[in-house]
Amino acid sequence: MFSATLKRTSLALALSGFLVGSAYAAPEVLADFHQQMGDCATCHVSKSGPTDDNLTHENQQCVSCHGSLDDMAAQDATKKLKVSPHKSHLIGDIACTSCHKGHEKSVAYCDACHSFGFDMPFGGKWERKFVPIDVNKEAQDKAIAAGPRDTTDVVIVGSGGAGLAAAVSAHENGAKVILLEKEPLAGGNTKLAAGGMNAAETKFQAKLGIKDKVSIMIDDTMKGGRNINDPALVKVLAEDSSDSIDWLTSLGADMSDVGRMGGASVNRSHRPTGGAGVGAHVAQVLYTAAVKSGADMRFNSRVVRVLEDASGNVTGVLVEGKYTGYYVIKAKAVIMATGGFAKNNERVAKYDPALKGFAATNHPGATGDGLDVALAAGADTRDLKYIQAHPTWSPVGGVMVTEAVRGNGAILVNREGDRFVNEITTRDKASAAILQQTGASAFLVFDDSVRKSLKKIDNYIHLGIVNEGKTIQDLATQLNMPAAELEKTIVAYNGFVKSGKDSQFERPNLPRELATAPYYAIEVKPAVHHSMGGVKIDTQAEVLNKDGKTIKGLFAAGEATGGVHGANRLGGNAISDIVTFGRIAGASAAKFVKAN
Repeated sequence: MFSATLKRTSLALALSGFLVGSAYAAPEVLADFHQQMGDCATCHVSKSGPTDDNLTHENQQCVSCHGSLDDMAAQDATKKLKVSPHKSHLIGDIACTSCHKGHEKSVAYCDACHSFGFDMPFGGKWERKFVPIDVNKEAQDKAIAAGPRDTTDVVIVGSGGAGLAAAVSAHENGAKVILLEKEPLAGGNTKLAAGGMNAAETKFQAKLGIKDKVSIMIDDTMKGGRNINDPALVKVLAEDSSDSIDWLTSLGADMSDVGRMGGASVNRSHRPTGGAGVGAHVAQVLYTAAVKSGADMRFNSRVVRVLEDASGNVTGVLVEGKYTGYYVIKAKAVIMATGGFAKNNERVAKYDPALKGFAATNHPGATGDGLDVALAAGADTRDLKYIQAHPTWSPVGGVMVTEAVRGNGAILVNREGDRFVNEITTRDKASAAILQQTGASAFLVFDDSVRKSLKKIDNYIHLGIVNEGKTIQDLATQLNMPAAELEKTIVAYNGFVKSGKDSQFERPNLPRELATAPYYAIEVKPAVHHSMGGVKIDTQAEVLNKDGKTIKGLFAAGEATGGVHGANRLGGNAISDIVTFGRIAGASAAKFVKAN
């Protein structure tokens, strides 16, 4: 294997030769191109190909030639790219092979969520298809008959916030963990979350003079969920929320900024200093802690079956490794942390036909096959018909605009230049109101004081989805909106801020006037965001069957479960849910293993 320096030199020469059309034939895929510099061992350990589903060796070879993700982002900056594909909110040890395929067309993985349309050398179109879990039953049965390849205490399915929290918690309670993720990288929907983490009676609230009570958080959550939530689960969510903040802080998280999101009576949405995005930060902190704990994390590894003995006790899982094929992991406990199914519109429309054809804010893996695995294991479900549309998704960049922008003072304005709703009402009501406007979309309008209050807004500006005007009239012209009406609307809103009362829509929080130029606007419309329903669990995160009894050794947490949020989830409650119940699931699974 030649040195990194020689490899970089060889790559540069090969690229130059390829680009000017000299001795090298135009390759179809990256593997063909790299073979011009050597044989299969240029990328693989040997001619046999990948040795693990993480493509550990292959990714290291990419870095040895091209540098780290930060190096590539720096190169993007020198190229003055409008949007850097390497500067992102992705967490963990980024896998180059997520985008840069070897023996098939490369893809821009970020286009799975966004709509940038990056042109990638040797590239193809990104596409995620839902594949049924029993698509190759004969091969699956053969792998089961062959017996386990690996043994552990706890298997965790899914590497979002709930799965990562469970991994750290299980280790803290003495369990050995294997974490499996079907996507090529970690973080799930958690890495996309931006607004904050709701928690009551925290030390950060106390420091800021914010008076809150667990009972108020319970009431807000039940009211937001139309009172069909499981009261016992809501009680745990609220009572454990402050402790969850302390736990994250002990792991290195910064949760010191406190704002408010829709449906909350009090400022309780915790996030990093300056209002930076909470999800990628929390996911990275948990990922780092999970790595430090020694958790065996395997990507490109889809669980297709929870295995049980004749008595119905969990004995492990059947894994479909993208490169290593089907194999069995023996374990006494399994935690389902597979998230929801918002990215599978066929399934979404099955439960709520009104959402047919809607875009989704979720990561590409949120297709619902984890739910199918739990159902096949005998799990009961609840509230599957309740699916939330997030009101502020940008159709320009394909990115969700956090509720914290509204919480920090932005207003919603229609194409006529008028406000039409209480901006921080619950998500279902805000979404319904936007869909009734001309064009079934609206504009988030704010000033420079709002921009400076929330670091996350800088990301939206970087992504090119924000209109900017030196004056209100300038902004209105860009939006093809009546300038006089928009100015009238902003003047009226500023009057409400001064008086402390919104006499038009009864918005409860009025944090600041919109009076500091420049002015900004982001076009937004609803997109499918969160599936409130899922498998039934008890307060110890144990999965219940249709008889209301626990399935011995099976646990679940996060969006894979139902009952916590009822008919509608409040903004900020998802991160609280995944951290609190992920932590409980990890501890419960470890305790179960010790007892059995």
